[in-house]
Amino acid sequence: MLASLTESLAQFLEALGADWVLWLLLALLLLAIVVMVERALYFSKNRVDAALLSKQVIAAVREGGPQLAREKLNGVGGMTGGVLHAALDAWDDGVEAVEEVVQASIARERTLYDRWLSVLGTLGNSAPFIGLFGTVIGILAAFAALGSGLEGAELKGQVMGKIGEALVATAVGLGVAIPSVIAFNAFKNRIRVMASETEGVARLLLAHLKSRPRADGKRDKTGAS
Repeated sequence: MLASLTESLAQFLEALGADWVLWLLLALLLLAIVVMVERALYFSKNRVDAALLSKQVIAAVREGGPQLAREKLNGVGGMTGGVLHAALDAWDDGVEAVEEVVQASIARERTLYDRWLSVLGTLGNSAPFIGLFGTVIGILAAFAALGSGLEGAELKGQVMGKIGEALVATAVGLGVAIPSVIAFNAFKNRIRVMASETEGVARLLLAHLKSRPRADGKRDKTGAS
């Protein structure tokens, strides 16, 4: 029973061939390239010099308070710009509210930067196994050729052709996985750095806002009113 099932599966895989695996891997490679290009454009479009922006916003806070700082942030995007916008908008609710808003805004912005990165992570993990599956099919086809009764150069050509297909499937699988993993790690590292820079700028802003009066005339300093 088990031997019959094994033979049937082997025959099915041999008939299926490894060509579809190669086409699937090529489609996945195209998908990975599309995601990498789209994310690279998104990151480039929303790139912000956090150090320069920090100096400008802090100077604006010192000169005219949160309102002037909001004006300085007009047109500034990216994670840092979005978080600072939210922090300044929440200023009238008090520093504790601003701190919560900063953390929530960073989490929200990270989801925007993380979009589609799971595709690269999945391809990096799964593509080698898809390639290996094609390799197994190619090896089964090579063994089938050995038992086909062919001889001489014809047999050699059949076996070598099937083994070649098997090795190509493995190579293409690795060719999809390696750039996907590299891009995934690079984007994730950039997001981590960006979040750290944004949190640092936000905390620096909070340090200046705490000593400034709110709309109700109070100060967010211990013992001050």
